[in-house]
Formats: sequence, C-alpha cells, structure tokens
Amino acid sequence: MLKTNEREPTSAPTARVTYRAALARDAGDQAEVFYHAVMQGAATHYGLDERRAWANALPREASAWAARQALYTTLVAACDGRCVGFLELNISAGRIETLYVWPSLAGRGIGTTLLIHAERILLEHGVSQVEIEASLVLFERLQRRGFDNLGEQWVERSGEMLRRYRLVKQLSAVET
Repeated sequence: MLKTNEREPTSAPTARVTYRAALARDAGDQAEVFYHAVMQGAATHYGLDERRAWANALPREASAWAARQALYTTLVAACDGRCVGFLELNISAGRIETLYVWPSLAGRGIGTTLLIHAERILLEHGVSQVEIEASLVLFERLQRRGFDNLGEQWVERSGEMLRRYRLVKQLSAVET
C-alpha cells in the first residue's frame, strides 16, 4: 500500500519498433531516413563529397518515395508511428534495392529484422536467393548474416565514384 506522500517507481518508457508494409504516409519519413542515413550514418565510410552525391541520387521529397512504393515491396520499421527504417524489395528479381535505418538507431537490429522479413517474403514467393549491392556501411554486417561476396563494384553518382559490393545469399526455409 502506498502512503499519500510516496510515489510509485516509474520507469522510462521504451519505444517499441514495429514492422509492417509501407504506407503512403511513410514516404516523407523514408526520404529523411535515406538522407540522414547517407549523410550521417555513412560518414565513417565515405567522404563528404561522396555522401552528397549519394544523397542527391534520390529526391528528398515524399512524392518520389511514394512512387517507389509502387515499384517495390517496401517494408518499414516504425516507432511512435514514424518510419525509422525501411527496405525496398524487388521480389521478381530477388533483389533488395535499398536498406536504410535512422543513424542514431543503427546497430539495434532494425535492419536485421527488416532483412529477416524480406527473406521470408522471398521464400513465400518461391525465390531461393537474394541479391544486394551493399555499401561499405552494410558490407560486413551482411557477410555475418550469410551473404557471399561476388565482388567489388564502383558506381558513379554525380561525378563521384562510390565503392560497394555485390552480395548474394541462398535462402532456405526454417521449420518452426
């Protein structure tokens, strides 16, 4: 029993991340996640000019990202109703087109969980392998998740040459 001058112990609320299909309202957040993941999250792997060129490769406008939702199966990680990470999946090609997480939330398993959901979706569609062109930011993490390196690539963005790796992973269903 609490006395009138005692307070119940309080704990800091923990933000819960949920995973779902993208909604049109997520497009503006996707633009911001992409921009900040490139400009801040990739700062230890790419120079400023490289990051600017990369960030300018896709518009920082909700309408552009909403249009991409029509092209790709887009999964989002949402926290407090806002997209904090996303993955674009081209099911017919067996490719992950993009995977970005808000920089301050990187390393907390959000990207990994998005990958797990994408792999499950591919398996459900009869796709037995997945490919991705990974930045230096993702390269080692994806290798730890079972992706095989098919080689280094260089891609041009606004006159800057950016190094990335082509990776592939064989998918197998796990019985539960």
